[in-house]
Amino acid sequence: MEKIRHDLRLSETISPFGVGAIVDVRGESLMAPDTSWWDKKYAQEISCERLMARIGAGVLRQPPAHANRAAKETPALPYWRFPAWRFCERCDKLSKLTGRKKGKWSNTCDCGGALVPMRYVAVCEKGSHIQDINWFQWAHRGRAASMDEAVRVCRDFKALRFHKLATRGEGLAALVVKCYGCKNERKLTELVSKGGLHQDGIRCAGRQPWEPESAVKKPCPYELVAVQRGATGNYIAERISALDIPEERPRSAETADEIRGHMLFGKIVTDNGGPQSEVLAQLIAEDLGVTAETVLGVAAGEEGPPGELLLDLKDGEWSAFLKKLDEGRDRSGSDFVVDGSSLEGIAGPRSLVGKISGIGQVRRVREVRALRGFRRHDADAALIHVDLGADRSYRPTYPAIELFGEGIFLRFDEGKIAAWEARPEVQARAGILKKRRADSPWAGRLDVPEPRYVALHTLAHLLIRRLAFASGYASAALQERIYANSDRTDRTAGILIYTAAGDAQGTLGGLVRLGDPKKLIPLLVTALDDADICSNDPVCIESDRQGTSQLNASACHGCSLVSETSCETGNRMLDRQLVLGGSDVRGLLDDVLPEVRRPR
Repeated sequence: MEKIRHDLRLSETISPFGVGAIVDVRGESLMAPDTSWWDKKYAQEISCERLMARIGAGVLRQPPAHANRAAKETPALPYWRFPAWRFCERCDKLSKLTGRKKGKWSNTCDCGGALVPMRYVAVCEKGSHIQDINWFQWAHRGRAASMDEAVRVCRDFKALRFHKLATRGEGLAALVVKCYGCKNERKLTELVSKGGLHQDGIRCAGRQPWEPESAVKKPCPYELVAVQRGATGNYIAERISALDIPEERPRSAETADEIRGHMLFGKIVTDNGGPQSEVLAQLIAEDLGVTAETVLGVAAGEEGPPGELLLDLKDGEWSAFLKKLDEGRDRSGSDFVVDGSSLEGIAGPRSLVGKISGIGQVRRVREVRALRGFRRHDADAALIHVDLGADRSYRPTYPAIELFGEGIFLRFDEGKIAAWEARPEVQARAGILKKRRADSPWAGRLDVPEPRYVALHTLAHLLIRRLAFASGYASAALQERIYANSDRTDRTAGILIYTAAGDAQGTLGGLVRLGDPKKLIPLLVTALDDADICSNDPVCIESDRQGTSQLNASACHGCSLVSETSCETGNRMLDRQLVLGGSDVRGLLDDVLPEVRRPR
């Protein structure tokens, strides 16, 4: 492995240039190997109990990266040159050889020309493996090779050239790999044909480029596909983040404990659904201020719907935020400082103020982001772990970074948002995105687009776009976290907008200052006004199929989309109609702008 050092921001080591991703730097194409290659003494450990409790066994470590000039002892990540096959921009020579300059490895040819990485690589269809295309082998296969003895026996490895034919236009037909030893040549159009690599006898090696051949325990049964080196599907990272907060128990769990501690609860369990159960449940319900159905559910051992990893994390965060809102001014001085405010006496449109039940000025929050693994080519392909070393079975190392920032938290009134989303036309509108999510093979990992989620998610985007003008932060430096789920035992309805600069250890307070209700309410009204008319209307507002896999409705770059790094779902599950109304659909906040514009 060559010792390659270059500038890389710490946040980039998690996304988008994490373990297994191709990194283009200064004309070189590199790939970061798994964490077993790291020098652990330079990779400091990061603590986040909430995140590790969900991930399982292992340790979080900060990648040993640097973001400035590198000295000899500067902590740095090792990189594997990939693809190894490169061609000279001066003499067109195609090979895996690397030149030497003053005793060091250099990305130059013997003729002095710079080496350019080949633009196509081979990716496994389902195994998430990636490898170089053996261009010498490929150039001597095909129809011509089977008919010419000189091609089959050619071993002139230094005679391979890659060049563009000016007489064939700009497509793949103009790109040719030719061996000047046997005079055989092949156009790249033959490379990308379906089953082309398989027909040429090129099989999947069953490993990652940095792994030795001994790491392969059994052959990979899947075929290879030739794809462009920079294709998005070559690296599908699976990341997870958690706010480092003192996690509180959800209200439903505390209620269940109170029910189990009631003196009559044991008799309900003994009756086991008999005639006395309903009577006793009603007595317990009256004592504790809950419903009889809740008591019977606890007695039957019922629990909420099975939670996914991220939803499970959000449940604890939601409970912690609610506790902070109730306490008002926060003087704890910890890594989670939130000042809660009510909207009593705040001037503003009643149709907006009445739907928000609390605002939190997040003065300090710590977030930990970790990379769990990655897939290639297909979202259903095998997940490759970030640690492929000997310790992966009992103490794997996960790349992680910690961020300290500020933010704004909004809690919406549960009763009003539940009454709105119960409307048939609202359910029908959200059902369009639900069906497309179900039909897409990879979209199952996205949040369920129920009405409250789509509405609050879209509102978060509109607010981020407006905050970019008023807070001093670029929109790419802001991150959203949506708490909107009606299927959980404790229903959630809120949004968090916070700073997300990966290598910043503090903030300037520009965002939390705008969390003051007197400033935030006018900002929300302005954000709604900005989105009322899109530059792509009426096409945008009347649309119900936009974005990747048509997972957006009335939302486009002119009105609702933000930087993909700022969005939890990569700019998907958005719809202005569920916020502002339209096409006979009542929006969650569709009466705010008419109230503001009404003559006084």
